[in-house]
Amino acid sequence: MTSKELKELFAKTYGKGGEIGTYFAPGRVNLIGEHTDYNGGHVFPCALTIGTYGAIRVREDDVLRFFSVNFPNGGVVTSSIHSLAPGKDTGWANYPKGVVWAFEQKGHPLPSGADILVCGNIPAGSGLSSSASLEVLTGLMLSDSFGLDIPMEELALIGQFSENTFNGMNCGIMDQFASAMGQKDCAIFLDTNTLEYEYAPMKLDGIRVVVTNSNVKHSLVTSEYNTRRRQCEQALTELQEVVDIPSLGALTTEMFDFLAPSISDPVIRKRAKHAVYENRRTIDAVDALKAGNIELFGKLMNASHVSLRDDFEVSCREMDVLAEEAWKIDGCLGSRITGGGFGGCTVSLVKEDAIDAFISQVGAAYTKRTGLKADFYVVDIGQGAHAIL
Repeated sequence: MTSKELKELFAKTYGKGGEIGTYFAPGRVNLIGEHTDYNGGHVFPCALTIGTYGAIRVREDDVLRFFSVNFPNGGVVTSSIHSLAPGKDTGWANYPKGVVWAFEQKGHPLPSGADILVCGNIPAGSGLSSSASLEVLTGLMLSDSFGLDIPMEELALIGQFSENTFNGMNCGIMDQFASAMGQKDCAIFLDTNTLEYEYAPMKLDGIRVVVTNSNVKHSLVTSEYNTRRRQCEQALTELQEVVDIPSLGALTTEMFDFLAPSISDPVIRKRAKHAVYENRRTIDAVDALKAGNIELFGKLMNASHVSLRDDFEVSCREMDVLAEEAWKIDGCLGSRITGGGFGGCTVSLVKEDAIDAFISQVGAAYTKRTGLKADFYVVDIGQGAHAIL
């Protein structure tokens, strides 16, 4: 979507006049490193070329107005910069409201309100981080429009804080960081404990990233996500009684195996095992990528799915079917569930000459086994959040 198109939509909604800024923030897909970001581990996401577009115009009063092209029946949602509070409202506008609220909490109070329009092209319920995209987009629009000059890393942290405290979703930092800090044709190898990161080129010779949308999103994703986080926190608390560690991500697999009996509940033990082993898989996968060993990278993706299915238990039948059918395809190097779980998308590495067969065979098998239709995206890796000129 162009700046001109966004401004036309904005004028149709709010009227002409004034200075209108136009922006974009991408969704993300995580290649490996799932549910490690709130455990002080490593992740390896990349920004996509799909995401959320936005337009903003500063007001002279304290009124906030929000409109989503994706939810036109909801009309313009009106609020005030002085009336925002966690748990007060519901709906899509709670995400940008939360960012405005978080700005004040983090020492960046807005001097006046704004009119904001957004339009997203991330498939609903896909697990490709539409909420983080909207949060980072809102943060960047506010920072630029009010001359706050907030660094992108801080905008990512504000977005996470907003989602944790205003929206009640205890996510880690990965989604917002990928949306804010993405780089074209690169994935981000991020240590979530220190926020140290490096970009790894993902222009693989003859291999593409394929995202498969199950078109399923089970309603328990938010509640179970928060439950998994609490379970990991409980495991860490019990481990800290016998070893001085700041996070599960600080453990090697060998250390965990030795200390695992310290975790009394076998279910909690399985959750911690996934966090520790997934962190190691992510480090090994990036090492493999740097060494040009894409086959090993793919095998680690497969192992990640198995762990998410068996130890962390955030998969579901539809996602398992997609992964299992992908593993059967010659030319598919690896495939796994990506995102919070219980539906959404898988991410696969597929040789270019096998993509047509992958789409037709996995799609047909998925429909036969589940009665559902999957959507496939051969994705490009895009830039992080930015102004559209």
